[in-house]
Amino acid sequence: MPTHTDLPELADLLPTSDVIDVKTVPAGSVTLREFVAGALGSGSVASRALFAIRVPLARLLRLDTAGMPDKTRLRPEDVSFTPGDPLSFFTVHRGEEDHYLLLKVVDNHLVAYLAIIVDESGPERRFKVVTLVRYLRKAGRVYFELIRPFHHVVVRFMCRSGLRRSFPPA
Repeated sequence: MPTHTDLPELADLLPTSDVIDVKTVPAGSVTLREFVAGALGSGSVASRALFAIRVPLARLLRLDTAGMPDKTRLRPEDVSFTPGDPLSFFTVHRGEEDHYLLLKVVDNHLVAYLAIIVDESGPERRFKVVTLVRYLRKAGRVYFELIRPFHHVVVRFMCRSGLRRSFPPA
């Protein structure tokens, strides 16, 4: 499990998180904006199919939950670091250009954060893709445990899409 020193950008959220998941991918020359735009704006068939599983499951458990991300493909210049701005089905919580972006989604059963952090501490530049979840009620735990295997697949697809660098024309 990450410690506060591993993720100083998230130090205030780590103690209250029920789930902390960190994936690390090599960044190469991809910028933070490019990675976020690709990861959240790809609309890949596989990611959309996995989100399609999520919606009926949430309905079955009678949860209010964010719907499917739209098919809009993001461009790097569309990525905002301004708190309160929408980005895909998230809201920008905070961020710092070329360093990290923290996104948030609130449902009636849980609060989830997605952080993408540029890590330049090693020999090669990497992105840490961090999911933090705080359960608001028991249904949140049940829901997340049911989707956990799909969550890992979705994040993997997001990381691949983030590294591709194919954006629609301006």
